[in-house]
Amino acid sequence: MEIKQHALEGVFEFTPRVFADARGAFFESFSEKVLQQAGIQENWVQDNQSSSSQGVLRGLHFQRPPHAQAKLVRVAAGRAMDVVVDLRRTSPTYGQHLAVALDAEKCNILYVPVGFAHGFVALEDNTLFLYKCSNYYHPAAEGGLHWNDPALSINWGIENPLVSDKDQILPFLQDLENPF
Repeated sequence: MEIKQHALEGVFEFTPRVFADARGAFFESFSEKVLQQAGIQENWVQDNQSSSSQGVLRGLHFQRPPHAQAKLVRVAAGRAMDVVVDLRRTSPTYGQHLAVALDAEKCNILYVPVGFAHGFVALEDNTLFLYKCSNYYHPAAEGGLHWNDPALSINWGIENPLVSDKDQILPFLQDLENPF
């Protein structure tokens, strides 16, 4: 498995070897040993799955401590532009974002550590998005950041995304009560 460390400290992308033949394909979608090679030691407690039509944007979300979550995300069908924003106040990359194309054919996986807001936009219909979480969902710990914050200038790779009413009213970075 190829391991790539991104410019935002703690964010890793994993690209597995895919074995394909006339019958289909096989790859290892999770290996604790590979994560440990990258210095990642999480206790994964919950798996989530969403299905989205092309243009659906979900995010940018996080959970506040003590319920903060690290995430291991991938696309099982379709393609998505995955975005993370560093919310760690003491980080030299605070307020910076990273966009990574996740593709079911490439089978790439992104590790998002605690302290980041996370979101994605589906680039194809029937995009199936999977994520492992290091903590259970806790409604009272929910937080978010506005997906279209001008200070972030995120290029989502799509015009006029379909965004939930809840995500449309999330705060901008300058107004965020930072939990990290």
